Amino acid sequence: MSPQQEQHAPRCPAPLDYPFWTTEGLDLHPDYRPLRDRPLARVRLPYGEESWLATRHEDVRAVLSDPRFSLAEAVRRDAPRIGKMPRTGGGLIATDAPVHTRMRALLSREFTARRIERLRHRVEEIADGLLDRMTAAGAPADLIDGFAFPLPMTVICELTGVPHDDHPHVRAWASTVTSGNTTPEAIREAAGGFFALMHGWVAARRREPADDLLSLLIRACDQDGTITEEELLGLFNELLIGGFVTTTNQIGNFFSLLLLPHEGDEAPMDRLRADPALIPKAVEELLRYVPLLNGLVLPRYALEDVELGGVVVRAGEPVIVSPSAANRDPEIFPEPDRVVLDRPANTHLSFGHGAHYCLGAHLARLELQVTLERVLTRWPGLRLAVEVDQLRWRRKEFFSGLHELPVAW
Repeated sequence: MSPQQEQHAPRCPAPLDYPFWTTEGLDLHPDYRPLRDRPLARVRLPYGEESWLATRHEDVRAVLSDPRFSLAEAVRRDAPRIGKMPRTGGGLIATDAPVHTRMRALLSREFTARRIERLRHRVEEIADGLLDRMTAAGAPADLIDGFAFPLPMTVICELTGVPHDDHPHVRAWASTVTSGNTTPEAIREAAGGFFALMHGWVAARRREPADDLLSLLIRACDQDGTITEEELLGLFNELLIGGFVTTTNQIGNFFSLLLLPHEGDEAPMDRLRADPALIPKAVEELLRYVPLLNGLVLPRYALEDVELGGVVVRAGEPVIVSPSAANRDPEIFPEPDRVVLDRPANTHLSFGHGAHYCLGAHLARLELQVTLERVLTRWPGLRLAVEVDQLRWRRKEFFSGLHELPVAW
């Protein structure tokens, strides 16, 4: 290109600072809206290299399903991220086929819709036990600490085989690794203690196998040789953390939304109480509406030149997707910024898409359905115990959510 051509060539705009941090509440950040009319945007995160950002439903879905975009490559690169510590391998979210396919095949049959549905009664038992305890202690109470944390954490710990006395250690470890504000030193220190615990659980199950997911993984490692010891620990860690953290935050987010004052239409909580059959659809709509993944970015690297949204992503360039923005795409969802509890054909991307579709999606759906049904049935007078402006939202962390949700009934 000649100097004259360079002078008149279009300049690539400066990258946008990302993530677009929402100060509070569950509104999608307004900076996403102008991107709907653009192809991919260039962004820079606090750490790592620049990246492309996909926000439109079609583009996000394409990245999530196209094997030319690699999650595993991010482990070997200075991947864009919000924390200092680079991502490490070892689990499903850091691998591609065929490694990902081999490991996921061990667990996928344990998380089918039919198998998970068999857990409904047990999840209801746990939910009722927690509500009994909160009711006996009296209002006001924190719905996060008393219910949103222990319900999904108890379920995944029972499924995996974690001893009851060690549940607090699981919660503490999850809080450490899912906070964007934790230093690498603190993570490494906490990891030493937690992985020592995991080694103890593995040793105990090797001595006395049981009907749980840890025993299944040990058999795959020791008898079948389909996974290594390192892969066993990585999968087990991922099952524990992924098995409850997102659901915990969504329970608080769902109720913070349902408890807000509503004008005009019938209040969503009243409608769900009057028509409990609507709850499964309502869960899907709330999953679509709530922008959960604030700072959890899992960049995928192009393994070859790929055209996406009218832009050529060159081999070796990362792409970040925003399911939250895609879930508000007006081309797919009419009135995207309005909660429509009975929205038909809800093709939200909150559980991802393609080969890395969330393994625990059916479990999360079941837990959220049971939560709405049991809480709304048991506490017909449920209300916020503080003013809306007193709710404390997490800031600059991986997930949108509340520190606590004080309620009365």
